[in-house]
Amino acid sequence: MPKVETFDKELVLKKAANVFHNKGFNAASMQDLVDATGLNRSSIYNSFGGKLDLFLECLKSYRDLFYTKVSKRLQNADNPLDAIERLFELYLDEIVSDKDDKGCFITNCTSEMANQNESIVSFLNANRTSFLEFLEELVEKGQEQSVINNNKSANEYALYLFSSIQGLRTTGILISNKNDLQIIIKTIIQTLI
Repeated sequence: MPKVETFDKELVLKKAANVFHNKGFNAASMQDLVDATGLNRSSIYNSFGGKLDLFLECLKSYRDLFYTKVSKRLQNADNPLDAIERLFELYLDEIVSDKDDKGCFITNCTSEMANQNESIVSFLNANRTSFLEFLEELVEKGQEQSVINNNKSANEYALYLFSSIQGLRTTGILISNKNDLQIIIKTIIQTLI
């Protein structure tokens, strides 16, 4: 008979994600995870399969929570360009409120782990593909509504926006001045008009 989990999985993932987010995958030890989650090593292995599996679960949880924030933020957008502006405002809010300058967990993972593990690369590629499709759809609709120019294809603008978001997230670790970041965002948005 399988053992029943007697802990709050979401809370454990949040605590483990904080460890990974603060230290990165390579510097986080199993003891760090034990200390943060309150679980013993065998519980972590039995419930998650090990450090890498726990890390992937944390990434997925972080992604899902962020996509929920995105959905809420874009709910009342007037048009696709407004939705893109709201998306960048969400990133701006995240950067400004990040008092520890930790940056985005997934962006940090990309910097640290993109060339180290096939499972991580698979997750990052799937996340990138999904997000690019989302951005391309927004741009395409914006071009159809004439609120985004047709100087580039929807795919080209989606790639530009994805790269801009990654750059903004990384820049936000070093620059947290809201006005400076708003200038960057305004320049990105002006490219679409």
